[in-house]
Amino acid sequence: MGASGGGAGAGAGAGAGAGAGGEPPNAPHPPSTPHPPSTPHPPSTPHPPSTPHPPREGRFAENQPEEFSETTFSGSGGSFGARVASGISERGRVMLGIDPHPGLLESWGLPDSVSGLRSFSLLAVEAAAGVALGVKPQSALFERHGAPGIGVLAEVLAEARSAGLVTVLDAKRGDIGSTMAGYAAAYLGPEAPLAADALTVSPYLGFGSLEPTIKTALDAGRGVFVLCLTSNPEGRAVQHAVRSDGRTVAAAIASAAASWNSRIVPLGSVGLVVGATVGDGARQAGVDLTSVNGPLLAPGVGAQGAGLSDLRQVFGPDLRGVIVPLSRSVLAAGPTIPALRSALRAALTP
Repeated sequence: MGASGGGAGAGAGAGAGAGAGGEPPNAPHPPSTPHPPSTPHPPSTPHPPSTPHPPREGRFAENQPEEFSETTFSGSGGSFGARVASGISERGRVMLGIDPHPGLLESWGLPDSVSGLRSFSLLAVEAAAGVALGVKPQSALFERHGAPGIGVLAEVLAEARSAGLVTVLDAKRGDIGSTMAGYAAAYLGPEAPLAADALTVSPYLGFGSLEPTIKTALDAGRGVFVLCLTSNPEGRAVQHAVRSDGRTVAAAIASAAASWNSRIVPLGSVGLVVGATVGDGARQAGVDLTSVNGPLLAPGVGAQGAGLSDLRQVFGPDLRGVIVPLSRSVLAAGPTIPALRSALRAALTP
């Protein structure tokens, strides 16, 4: 009986536990140990104030990005200005203009076709190698042959680079925004399909519109030549026009170019196109060419009538950055390489 009663009591206790929740109640968790308070970070040391850059000259200097300061390419053999200065000291200032006019092709016994264009242009590159500073292909005379002609232009630029020649593509591009950035990518970017060391550009949509091109060129160690005082008589009406601030258009362009070249040694990479036939046009327009501190491309010597004495009249006694492109006066001596090289060597003999 006692055993039976104890079993009944055990069963009753079990039933009561099951009825309360099916399982015995969980034991309570011990209280969690509180985390120690975090150690506060020491106050950060404030950065010292940056040293302000010296003010730049030129109306458009405020458009110059900070990363292209006056020391960016100073003394660097990788910059366009440095390569020009070195090339002039080693090989002189003459650059062979590759202008495949139909009449010149005919005088060389070549057809006015893509094959004639290619033969003419590659022979000109071979003649210039080791003798001239570089070559300056005229883009329009390749474009007139369509896509195959542009293909020849790409080949000519590549061959000239392989020969150690400075290449200036004469295309006079000028536009705004993304269109100008597209031109820059085509000719001056690191992966440019028509890569040249420098490109001629037009500032007449405002010098500030050239900023994407200048940025791309400098970042790739290349350069630009900005139209300033051109040799065509029609240019005077625009370039000598006086602005509201009392300066001529040409003077403002030269000042803006100079602001990109400030204190760069030996030369900056933003150059100007100043015709060798303008006489004292720089003085008349109030253009200070000595302050530009960049290469100066001087077309007009040779077939257009200018000579060494005209260079000194336009640029003064300091010709260190002056580049003289010669085209028809040299190319007319072709088609043999010895004759072309002889014409190049004699080009600037006083």
